[in-house]
Formats: sequence, structure tokens, C-alpha cells
Amino acid sequence: MAKHLISTQNAGPPGGPYSQAVVAGDFVYLAGAIPARPDGSRVQGSFDEQARATFDNLAAVAKAAGASLADAVRVGVYLRDLDDFAVMNELFAEYFGDEPPARTTLQANLPGFDIEVDAVLYRPGGQA
Repeated sequence: MAKHLISTQNAGPPGGPYSQAVVAGDFVYLAGAIPARPDGSRVQGSFDEQARATFDNLAAVAKAAGASLADAVRVGVYLRDLDDFAVMNELFAEYFGDEPPARTTLQANLPGFDIEVDAVLYRPGGQA
């Protein structure tokens, strides 16, 4: 089984030497998305604005891999402040719909932003 690296200019770029996503077989592994614009600048503002930018980036990378957030089977959410959990939960439901994936939410010491989200997608027979 070959792996395929995914990169798109429609999402914030990686913050280091890693791929935005990797397709391996029927799975797409999305790296942690943060509230960054495609030009690399950070979205400043409310938690809601940062979270929407983060989920939009994740969705753009999923699309570049021939998938969507509806294909998510596992999601990791990392929050600087757990007081943002309720807002994140509302947005999560908006982005992941009626058949939500398994999820873990952890507090993390994020460097200069309030949220990071990664995911594993399942897309049987999909092509990158």
C-alpha cells in the first residue's frame, strides 16, 4: 500500500516539516489544523472566529484528499482554555453533522492560538 501526501493552498500551511494530510489505503490522516490563513498569517479574534478558521482549514485539506469532514471517524480537539468547550461543541456539531465521529478533547498549551484539531477520515475506495 502506497501512501500519498496531500497539500493544498486553500488552507493554512503546515507549521513545520510535515504534510497537511497523508492518505494510506482507505484512510486519510489530517494533521492538526490551526486558525491560520492560507498565506500563513494567524486569525486573531474571538474563540469562535479561531475555531471556524480551524474547522474550515481541516475541511479544505479533507477536500484536497478527496474526502469531507462527514468521513471523519476520529477527531482530536486541543483547547487552550476548557472554558471554550461549549462553543467548540456547538461548532463541532455544525461542521461534523448528524453522524459525529469519535472525539477526544484535551486542554493543551498552544503557542499563540486557542484551538487545534486533527482527524482521521475513512473513505473506502477513494482516490487522492
